[in-house]
Amino acid sequence: MINTILVVDDKEELRTLLEDYLTKEGFRIVTATSGQEALFIARNEKPDLVILDLMMPEMSGYEFIRVYSKESDIPIIILTAKLEESDKILGLEMGADDYITKPFSMRELTARIRAVLRRTGKKPFKQEILRTADITLNHKSHIVTIGEKHVDLTPSEFDLLATLMSKPGQVFSRLDLLNNLQGSAFEGYERNIDVHIRNLRAKIEPNPSDPSYIETVYGVGYRFTTQITKGIR
Repeated sequence: MINTILVVDDKEELRTLLEDYLTKEGFRIVTATSGQEALFIARNEKPDLVILDLMMPEMSGYEFIRVYSKESDIPIIILTAKLEESDKILGLEMGADDYITKPFSMRELTARIRAVLRRTGKKPFKQEILRTADITLNHKSHIVTIGEKHVDLTPSEFDLLATLMSKPGQVFSRLDLLNNLQGSAFEGYERNIDVHIRNLRAKIEPNPSDPSYIETVYGVGYRFTTQITKGIR
């Protein structure tokens, strides 16, 4: 099966470069020049992954993520020429799975694409329903509830919570968690996990600044606590 990738960038030179290279790597490529055009193409082509520039006319990459993430859980890798950490963090906070900064290595981008597709396309056996404290996570329906309340999570947040809940009390390093999300780990990007953890805590914790579920193990990583005694909803 050939995977379809939607490349969204307003620079024709970059679109052509990515289309030529990724086609030779065995992917089917469709392209768009703006977020608005990308929405139309994504709804019709149903791509397996989106490579998305953030700064575009008509509709920015940020706006595309905001709209499309409500319609689909297809993974998104954002491209950004900006060096400011806030731009990358904002993209992740809005639901993107990863980012890569221009200029970038085509080989690294290809490896990251394959890693994401492996994660989303090859599902190992998982316990269908995980329950810890008052949180229930259902792999089959992709639904998370806290008590009676439904919680909307991005694909990365869902997978991150599932990993932590699968082994309560076990400490996962950032690199371990990144490897679980992407299929293979890339050093230097493991701090992305901190952003996803912060977003996840904001959605599930009674008090995100004093977490009840996801504990930070300083200098190591994170774990889902086995002794939840405060703030349960």
